[in-house]
Amino acid sequence: MGRSPCCEKAHTNKGAWTKEEDDRLIAHIRAHGEGCWRSLPKAAGLLRCGKSCRLRWINYLRPDLKRGNFTEEEDDLIIKLHSLLGNKWSLIAGRLPGRTDNEIKNYWNTHIRRKLLSRGVDPNTHRPIAETISSNITTISFERKEEEKSSSEESTSWSNQRFRVPDLNLELRISPPFQTEPVKREVGFYGSGLLDFRSSV
Repeated sequence: MGRSPCCEKAHTNKGAWTKEEDDRLIAHIRAHGEGCWRSLPKAAGLLRCGKSCRLRWINYLRPDLKRGNFTEEEDDLIIKLHSLLGNKWSLIAGRLPGRTDNEIKNYWNTHIRRKLLSRGVDPNTHRPIAETISSNITTISFERKEEEKSSSEESTSWSNQRFRVPDLNLELRISPPFQTEPVKREVGFYGSGLLDFRSSV
C-alpha cells in the first residue's frame, strides 16, 4: 500500500527544461506561491512531474540562489558545520543562505574532501590522519599487584615487566566448526544434571 504516483508518467515531459517551461513555473509560483508540488504542474499548465518542478525551482530558479564559486569563508563554515553535524546537508544549507543542500553535498565530495585529505585531515572525523591511525593501535600492559608477588627473585622480576601487544585483531568471524573426525554424541542423566559424552568414532 504505497502512495499514488504524483503524475501520469506517459503524459509528462522528461529531460532538459525549456525557457518557456521555466517562465511558466516562475510566473505561477510568483502568483500563487509554492503550495502543493503534486498539483502545481497541472495548475501551471506544465507537462512535468511535481517532483521535477520542485527540484527545478529549489536548485535553479529561486531568486535568492547564490551563483558562482564558493568563497573561502563558505569553505571554512562548511568544514566547521560538517564536523558538528556530519552529512546533514539540509541543516548545513540552512546556515549558508542561497546555497542548496545538493550543491553543498556535491561541493563537499568533489572539492573539500580532497582539500582536507591533502592537508592530512580525515574528512570523516576531522582529526589528523596520523592520529586516527595511531588511535587504532591498542597497547595492553599486564602488571601484577603487590600482594601477588612471591618472595623469589623470579616472581619479583616478572611483576615489574610490562608487555606490549601491538595490533590486536579483534575481528570476529563465524564459520562452521572444524572437525577432523566425526563425533558421536551421547547424552545421559547423572543425578540432577545433564551429561554430554562426546567420543571419536
